[in-house]
Amino acid sequence: MENEKKIIWITGASSGIGEEMAYRWSKENCFLILSARRENELRRVQINCAHPEQCVIFPMDLANPQEVEHTADKVLSEFGSVDILVHNGGISQRSSVADTIIEVDRKIMEIDYFSSVILTKKMLPVMLAKKKGHIVVVSSIAGLFGFPMRSAYSAAKHAMHGFYETLWAENHKQGIDVTIVCPGRILTNVSLHALTKDGTPHGEMDHGQANGITAEQCAKRIVKAVKKRKKEIYIGRKEIGMVYIKRYLPYLYYKLVSTIKPT
Repeated sequence: MENEKKIIWITGASSGIGEEMAYRWSKENCFLILSARRENELRRVQINCAHPEQCVIFPMDLANPQEVEHTADKVLSEFGSVDILVHNGGISQRSSVADTIIEVDRKIMEIDYFSSVILTKKMLPVMLAKKKGHIVVVSSIAGLFGFPMRSAYSAAKHAMHGFYETLWAENHKQGIDVTIVCPGRILTNVSLHALTKDGTPHGEMDHGQANGITAEQCAKRIVKAVKKRKKEIYIGRKEIGMVYIKRYLPYLYYKLVSTIKPT
């Protein structure tokens, strides 16, 4: 980070990657705004930050667009702007296209995609006025190719890529940076909270998730990428290879993905 104290707003900050990003940026003496649904967990993260006195919480449910918009208004009213807006909050999926009710598709799109668009549209005018701002988007490698049992999740992440690549193309000359983060398998509770075909939680830890890199390792790489103003990064282990297979050997990608056993 630069010497000046940054104001950083992190959604999905109550656990996993968001929590670890909060700890890392707090150690760098940044001022943090932490948001998630669970206020008690946000308080826990705040207390455990290196500088809890430089950390405030704004509980927010990303599934409620009016609440998201209202929270953004409160942040703008209190702070005027933020230097870095981190779209980390989201929810995954474990169900097939054929079995998934449309309400699940809509909910995942609302949480994973539209909530970030609302916050961005609120913050972008102020960033443009300052000619300075950085938007960090925590997507997924599933935002780069389709994957069984992830239709709505993958669709929402694909949408994020289209939106934020366009945002950068339109605004980078006005001082706006965008970093899109594409994690693979990270050891978090994402599979436990993933939605099934009828909207109930999956409630199981996936094998791949359980053997992924730690959220702390992931957060370290994200913060480093933001410092370097990277446009897109991939974080994980061998699963990241699928990104390059799809890009350079698409015939092999389709062969491999057709053999994946849905889980």
